[in-house]
Order: sequence, then C-alpha cells, then structure tokens
Amino acid sequence: MTNMLTAIARGGEGIEGIAIHSVPIPVAGPGEALVRLKAATLNFRDLIIARGMMAGLAKEPDYVPLSCATGEVVAVGEGVSRVKPGDRVNPIFALGWLEGRQPSMAMLGGSADGVARQYAVFPAESLCIVPDALGDLEAATLTCAGLTAWNALFLPRPIQRGEWILCQGTGGVSIAALQFAKAAGAHVAITSSSDAKLARARALGADISVNYRTDPDWPAAIRQALGGRGVDIVVDVVGASQVETAASLLNPGGVIAAIGMLGSEFSWHLADVGGNPVARISVGNRAEHAAMQAFCAQHRIRPVVDAVYDLTRLADACRHLESGQFFGKIGINLL
Repeated sequence: MTNMLTAIARGGEGIEGIAIHSVPIPVAGPGEALVRLKAATLNFRDLIIARGMMAGLAKEPDYVPLSCATGEVVAVGEGVSRVKPGDRVNPIFALGWLEGRQPSMAMLGGSADGVARQYAVFPAESLCIVPDALGDLEAATLTCAGLTAWNALFLPRPIQRGEWILCQGTGGVSIAALQFAKAAGAHVAITSSSDAKLARARALGADISVNYRTDPDWPAAIRQALGGRGVDIVVDVVGASQVETAASLLNPGGVIAAIGMLGSEFSWHLADVGGNPVARISVGNRAEHAAMQAFCAQHRIRPVVDAVYDLTRLADACRHLESGQFFGKIGINLL
C-alpha cells in the first residue's frame, strides 16, 4: 500500500468544501514518527474553521481537518527515542507545546494539517503514549475537548472534593468535565434542552439536571436544588451571551472557565464577571495531556462517543455535529 485516504478542506467554504482524496503515504524524517491513524473525533472548533468564523485559523490554501486522533506508530526517523513502532499514541493538539503556558501555534486541523487521514507524520516529541485502559476511539476524544475540560477544572482553580461545577449542554467538553469532576469527588449541575440527554447525563453521575427550554429561569432552579448555595466553577462553553447568567450561580471565590462560543462570541475578552475572574482556557500542553490520560486510566473513565462515521462520510459527520443532535462526541473511523 503506497497511497492513503485524506480529507482536504478550504477554510471558509463550510462543510461542502470538504473532499476526500487519495495521496501518497508520507515518510518520517529525522525526529519524526509515521503514525497509522485509526480513530478520530470531531469538535465544534472544526465547524468554526470550516466556516471561516475566525480569520487566520486555517492553513492556506487548504488544510487537513480535525485535531483529535489515536493511532499506532509504524516507523520512526533518525534520532527518535520517545516512541517506537507498535506504540499507541495521541498527537497533541498544538505540536511542540510540551509544557508551560505559551502555546504553539501549530494547532492540528487548522494552522497545521490535522488527523482526518489514514497516515500522518508528526514530531515524535509531540506524541503521547495511550494507556492500555483506553480504547482507540475513547482516547481520540481527549486531545481537544477532554484536555480543555481537564484544564477548566484543574488549572485556574483546581476543583476540590465536595465542590460543585456547572456544565452547559451535553457536548464533548461538558460531558468530559462531568466525568472528570465526578472522579475527583466533586458534584455537577448540568443544563440541556433535551430531557433524554439529561437522563443520560444523570446516568453518568450528574447530580442536578435542568432543561433550560422548559425552565427558562434555570439558574434559580439550580440554586433551589442546591439549597440556596452556588457552584465553584462554571464550564463556559456558550460564550458571552450567557456568561453573566451562568456567573450568577458562582460562590465567592469561584471562577468562570471560558472555553467556547456555541451561542455567541467567546468570553475571553472579559477580565471578570460580577467580581468572578474569567480564566481563558485554550486546550493545553503535552504534560497536561499525559496527566489527563493517567487520571482517566486510574479512575476507569470511559469517554462517551455517540456515533461513528467512516472517513469517506466526514461531511455527514460534520452535519451531525452541526445539528446538535448528539451526546458527548462524534467519532470517525480511519481504518
């Protein structure tokens, strides 16, 4: 086999701009590893880039989409000692961001070609060994959504046993935050417009669940269920349009972990809301990725994948993501 399938997209052209091509399998150079990618997952970020909603995120004139995958090392270049053929690995979200708070700009599925392909070459230092406790598809949920949720809970204000977090919706970040918080001994309040999704969240351990469509004053409903107290971390995936409403639930000393823009622009431009600090969460580094993987293995966390599509149906998978009719993550089979 000398060729592989790869998705190619053009930023700003939307889902219809995604096409599948057959191209030669690349070769690992010095310091690199060739990885046979097996499973990938989608993030809302993939739609942001495809639609051109934030200028400058996509490599021009085209790029390989998606940032999250698991694969097996099949060959390494000269000087590589971090990984060897046969190792199961996750490429990290921002290639070269190994530690510290200064992120690399080489972000997969945007400024750097991503993982919607069957083989790829990566810098060996930008690979993390996947624990045996995690399957390929499970591990592929962690690179972007999982690590973002991890740092929302453990970076700006580490969650403590017995404390509360608020999760908005039941997408990948929120469900990962729910699972991490419960494993850490914390409690979770979660919102959704779907009673069926809320039932699934309760099955994963959610302590309070409120349908914001049937109960528009959902903060009051949550506070009542909490006996008048509030939460300690807001996992803000909606953005500025709801951040004040969500922040009204915070206890003194609480923090808003600003992550997404599902409903409006990011909350990143805000320093605080009602005296509560806004912490800008931008995924994380290799060291944090490895710590999250170890935590998942230790606590037997099984990430949730709602549906899986073949690579040739990537556009259909993106439409499923766009619809919002999913729980947790949407997977892509790369085999």
